[in-house]
Order: sequence, then C-alpha cells, then structure tokens
Amino acid sequence: MPSDFLIDRKRVHDTPKPARSLTSSLAAPLACLLAASSTLVLGAPAHAAKGPSFELAGPDLRVDVTRDGKSLPIAQVPSLAEGDKVTVHGAMPEDHGAEFILVSAFLRGATNPPPKDWIETAESWKEKEKKNTLALTVPKGARQMVLLLVPDTGGAEGVLRDAVRGKPGEFVRASHDLELASLDHTRLETFMAGIRAEIGHPQNLRKIAPPLANALGIKLNEDCLLRVAEEQASCLLEDRENLVLGDVHSNSITDTLTGAPTALALQLSAVPEAGGGTYSPYIGVVRDVAKLLGAFSNPTFNYLPALTTAHDDRLSLLLNAAPSFQKPKTVMVAAMPSIEASRPPRLRASDAAPVCLARPGAVLPVEGAPLVFSTAFAHDMAVTITSASGRTVEVPVAPQADKGGYRLDAPLPEGLSGAMRARLHGLWGFTPFEGPEFAVQLPGVAQWKLADGGTGLVVGRDNRIVVEGSAPACLSGVTLRRKDGSPQRLVWEVESEGRLAVKVPGDALKTGKHSLELQVLGAAEPVRLDLEAVAEGSRIDGFEVHAGDDEGLLTGLRLDQVKSLELGKRRFVPAELTRAQDADLLRLVADGETGAAAEDLAQTPEGETETAWVTLASGRKVRLPVTVASPRPKVHLLDRSVRTANAKPGEHTLDLGKGELLPDDGELVFSIDRAGEGAFDRSDAIEIALAPQGPGTEPLTPLTRLEIGKGLSLATAQVAVATLRASDLPPGTFGPLRFRLLRGGDTGSSSLARSSDWQPLASLVRLPRVTALTCNDKAATASATPCTLRGRDLFLLDAVGKGSEMTGAVKVSPGFTGAAIAVPQPGADGLGLRLRDAPESVVTLTAD
Repeated sequence: MPSDFLIDRKRVHDTPKPARSLTSSLAAPLACLLAASSTLVLGAPAHAAKGPSFELAGPDLRVDVTRDGKSLPIAQVPSLAEGDKVTVHGAMPEDHGAEFILVSAFLRGATNPPPKDWIETAESWKEKEKKNTLALTVPKGARQMVLLLVPDTGGAEGVLRDAVRGKPGEFVRASHDLELASLDHTRLETFMAGIRAEIGHPQNLRKIAPPLANALGIKLNEDCLLRVAEEQASCLLEDRENLVLGDVHSNSITDTLTGAPTALALQLSAVPEAGGGTYSPYIGVVRDVAKLLGAFSNPTFNYLPALTTAHDDRLSLLLNAAPSFQKPKTVMVAAMPSIEASRPPRLRASDAAPVCLARPGAVLPVEGAPLVFSTAFAHDMAVTITSASGRTVEVPVAPQADKGGYRLDAPLPEGLSGAMRARLHGLWGFTPFEGPEFAVQLPGVAQWKLADGGTGLVVGRDNRIVVEGSAPACLSGVTLRRKDGSPQRLVWEVESEGRLAVKVPGDALKTGKHSLELQVLGAAEPVRLDLEAVAEGSRIDGFEVHAGDDEGLLTGLRLDQVKSLELGKRRFVPAELTRAQDADLLRLVADGETGAAAEDLAQTPEGETETAWVTLASGRKVRLPVTVASPRPKVHLLDRSVRTANAKPGEHTLDLGKGELLPDDGELVFSIDRAGEGAFDRSDAIEIALAPQGPGTEPLTPLTRLEIGKGLSLATAQVAVATLRASDLPPGTFGPLRFRLLRGGDTGSSSLARSSDWQPLASLVRLPRVTALTCNDKAATASATPCTLRGRDLFLLDAVGKGSEMTGAVKVSPGFTGAAIAVPQPGADGLGLRLRDAPESVVTLTAD
C-alpha cells in the first residue's frame, strides 16, 4: 500500500504534549483525545472503537480558480461561477507508488444528467506528458462539481462516467452534504487547535475558550471552566458531535440533514461498535453518503466519501476508511465548492464601545460569520480609518478567533489621533464586500479638561465628574490624588467618543485641593486635572407632617447635617436620607415614647402653623414654620397567600413558606382593611414599589397600581382583596416589596396627604431551577459536603445548608455559572436554601 494511505501516525505522535502539571492518569487520555481531534469512522471494526480513533490522510490535489483574469488558490474560493477556469492536478510525492485516474464531473440537478463532455479525466502520474492536469471551464447551467479518484484500472473512465450520468441525484446529494460537512469540520478543527495551543497554559482557557467558541459558532460547555485548570482542556474537547452550531454558510449537519438514513446513522454512531460517538454528525454524513453511493458498488469498484481541507492551492482529502487497491477498488468522492452566486458574510460589530487602537492586542470585534475565522474565504482584509479631519489610511487586518475579531496586521501611520471611524472591508473569494464600521480612538496631544469648566467637588456625597478628551477609550486607569498625596483608584466609564464619566466617592474627600490623574496608554506621565472639594451648606425648605403621624419628611439641601427637629414639645431625629432630582429628602421620626408625638399632633388643629427649630451638626439652629396637615389614611395587612406555578417536569418544588416570598412566576393574593377609619372608596387604589436599597437611594417609585376591577376587589366596605402577579412588575424586579393606599387614586408625589405609609408586603424572588439532589452515603462521615445539588440559575442562591437552621452552610459566589454545587447532607426538614433576593428568609428543598 502506498505511503500516503498508511495511518497518519506522524500526526498522532506530533500532538503537543500536555504540561508537566498534568497527572499521568490525565495525560494519556488527553493525548489520545487530541490525536482523534478530526476523526471520521465508518464501518470500523468493533475492536477498533475501544482505542482512540484517528483520521486517514488521503491524496492531495492542487487546485486554482481563475475568474476574469484573476487567479486564486482553492482555499480562498467559497463558490464557483459559470465561466470560471478551474485547474486540477495531482500533488503526489516523488516516491508515490500508486497511479490514480482523476475524474471531474459537473452536475446540473438530481433529475438532469450532465452531458458527456461535462465529465473529464486525467492520469495523475503522467506529469512529463502533461496528462496529469484537468483544465476545466465551469459550463453554463452547472450547479455542483465533484472529483473522483480511482486506482488506474482499464475502463474506469467509462464506468465512472456512466455512474455519474446514470444517477446524478446521488452525486448531487453527496456533493452538497460533503461540502457542508467539510465547512463544519474547519470550524471544529480551528476551535480544537485553539484549545490545544493552551494545554501548556491551562490557566488561560477561561479567558480564551468563550470568545473562541462564540467566534466559531461552537457550543461551549461552561461547566468545564469550573474544573481544576489541568482538566479543562480535555473536558472542552468532549462530546464533539454536538459542538458545531448552525451557521448561515454551513449549517450544523444534525440540523441540515433529514430522513431516516441519517437519523439511524446518528443513533448507530453513538454505540461503541461505531466509534464511541466520535464526530457523530460527520459519521452521519459519510454513512448516509456511503449508502447513496453504495448503489454503484460492483465487483470492480466501491465508492468512498471524503472530506476536504484546503490550504492555499492544496486540497487534501480526509478518509474515514482505508482505500483498497484490489478489487473492488476504491473510488474516492470529494466535493468542490458549489456553483452559485457569491454570498459574502454578513459581519456585524459585536460591541459598539469605542476601540483604542493603541491598546496592546486591540481587536475590532465581529460576529455573524464563523467561516471568516476557520477558512481563508475572506482574504485581503483591511480597515479604512477616517480621522476627524477627513484623512483616510488603509491598514491590513488579520482574523483572531480567540479574541473574536480582527487585529491590525501592520503599524499605524503617524499623525492619527482622537476619535475616528474604521470600516472593515475585503474580498470574499472574488467578490468585494464591506464589513461593519467601528468607533476607534488613538491618544494624541489634545488637552484633557473637566466638562463645562467645573472643578468643584462636594464633601460628604458621591460626585460624578465628566472629563473631555481626545481618546477616553485609551485610558488605562483613573486615580484621585488627595491633597495629602494618597491615591485612590476610581470607577469610570466611556460616556461617548469624547467624554468620560468618573465617580468620586464622597467618603474619599476632605475640603481642599485634590487632583484627578488620567493614565493614558503610551504616555510616560499621567494627565493631571486640578479639583477642589468644598463643604456645601445646608438649606431647609420645609417639613411635611400630618396629624396622627409620628414621622415627617424634611426637604432641602445637605440635610446630612441635620441633627434634630423640635416642633413644640415633640422632637424628631433623622431616620433615612434620600435624593430626588436636585433636593434631599430626610425622613424624621419621633424621638421618645412611641405614639406620643402622633397623639400630640392628632390634637393639633389642621392647618395651624407652628414654629419648628432645626438643629445642625455645627450647633446652629434654623427657624422653620410648619403647618400640620390633615391625617393620612391608614390600612392594615390582614392576610396573604402565594400561588406558585407548577414545577416543570424534572424540576423540584421549593417550599417558600406562608406568603413572605413571591416567586417571579407566581401570584400574591393579600387582603387589607381601613383600620377602623371607615369604608373604601371605589376610586381608591393600591400602589406597589420596591423597598429602598440603602442610604442615599431615591425615594420609592411605584412599579404598578391595583384598582377596583383591575386586580383589586372589595370583600366588604371595609376589607379589600388584591391580586398581584409577578409578571405585572417590570422585568428584572426583585427584592422586598412595599404597598400603600391612595385615597381617590391620587398620584401626586409632592404631597403625602392622601396616601398611607409604605408598608412591607412580600419579597419578590427569583428561584433557581433545581433538577436533582444526590448524596453519597459512604462519604457522609468523611466529608462536610457529601451531596451534590444540580440545576440551573444556581447563582440565585446565597447559601445552602442543612435544614432550616442552615447548619454547615455553603456560600455560593454571585458570579457562579456552574450547574452543580457540593452541599451538606439534608436535615430532617430537608435542605435549607437562602436566596440572594431575600437573604433573611430560608426556603427548603425536601430530599427524595
């Protein structure tokens, strides 16, 4: 047998060796796994499936395509067109012992046999006589082209010509399926090559694998990235038959092919006798194609499908079974690119943020066409950069799959700076195409300044500073340099092409001179901007208080300086400070015996004006006239219950308690009464809002309203029943909910006279989807976490512990993305789950 058709052992042995940190038990299977990275198995004997699979390297061909006087190697040709000049000749080594007849055939449909002159032959071994080359012209009406190679046999040309013309549909189907399989193969091979390259650096896989998979349209098993570093690569390369996702140019084989033969082949390929499932989609293709072509098999010839890989002008055949040089001899069938109109990729920018071209490894992010990363179809790629002055320059770019975009492939010319536009363009085969446009920036000599000329900061509150400059995206850091010289790194974001927003925490400031330092890429020294922090004086606007209340609302500016307010014999102290637009809102509560202030105010005639004294932190007192307003309505929460959606098949139901928690797919029914203050009015309404999330937050903003006939019903004149569906609230809402009554449906926000206090209602929570809880009884005494909790959205859990007491609780990271957590053994009442949206409550999962 010729050397070209021996097992490609060199490729197996040249596989990069795993890093020394890999254990011996892992290194051997990983090496085998990588050696089988592009395996095709067809008709393999049962014993072969037990060991690692490998591919067989078939013969190579050299192919060039010429269109309108321009020639391209086959690797750069995604499709052929009528009139193309195609040159095909063998690329056999000098010591090659086999003599192959090369046959080309153009096809024009399953029901339309090609003319005899559409099928031509060459004798690949007759180089000196120049009979080893096919010089072809794509004829009008042709839609596909196939190549057939067969060992030299008398009469082979006539037999193959009759086979193609006798049943053209089988070759049309074979050409289509093999072309798609070859394109899918390039994407998977590119992904696996990227993973292989990082075997010696497993710590890089978490950073490289996601963008690499996204760029190539590969399904990424994110659970692999949660394993120890040395096991990530082998895990990522498992289950390759399901990795390739659909693409506009090459659909996933499992999505493209239909019919019983393919379905049966995919099932067979998953059993050990059929190769252990390695490359199941491609096995499905070659099994199906082999079945189609098997109709031509006879005592002289058998037909063997082959995938193709292209590098420059070399077209290599990949075989899934060893060819035969004895009767019946093997006819290898390979597909050429389809004959169709060119379809350039629909590339789009995957991120609208400006890109700093001075940043090392800067990439213009694209998505939408995985083949630009796995093939050479897109070539002569470049970007046209247009500066603000209108100057344009062309810079070549190259694809970088692990970064998900194109990197600049040459230095930038001098003189470019500031905000610019970059348009990607190139050739898709012979056809020019335009890609997306990007906002790009380069640092220059332009001055940085504070927007609107402002230099002031206010001590004691968070400040937002806007900085203007030539290239905000080219900053590597922003630092506040305090007046004592100590630094503090600040949080910043690019607001637009020329503006940068910086957050300066109030607790970082003292009155006096400070500076803002901007670290610009490529600059030796930071840019410094002078700032001055001042203490803002307090301003008291008014105090709203109602008869019968033991609290009121103070409005003004810098109310953090307020220590107390005295109104007659009542003293109020600060409880909660929030902001609304440009003003402070300070809730003051009565200091002393509960209810005393309310009783005292209840005896004050409505509309009567009294004098209040506000004491500031400096000791200064401010006189403030206060008018006691009419009593506010009061309501009491009587009862509540939660209706939850039925658990989906395969999911466990969580015990949420008695109404304190409302799941995001549930419904809350609650009842209220007027607290002995009369009857409800048909114009009354109930508002629902989220509780404040901490000091300094905005006042409560109603999220939804329940009205009579719209979620609110009257049980009696004094009792109302409300129904709140979680779906009625804005998407993304979660946390503790509050409710209040609006008398007459009043929506005014400036006065509280016709609204009750906000009262606790329930906590809206997002629930993880728990699918399994399994425990290893043998490990129960040897490990604190002998059980495994599996499911989706487990990051919604704050902690998991034994029973409702949460004994031995295991914390869950907010950034956790896995599908399984090691947890303690359940207690008598099950497993306790503390939700991230309601950390004060514990729900339970009963063990099966």
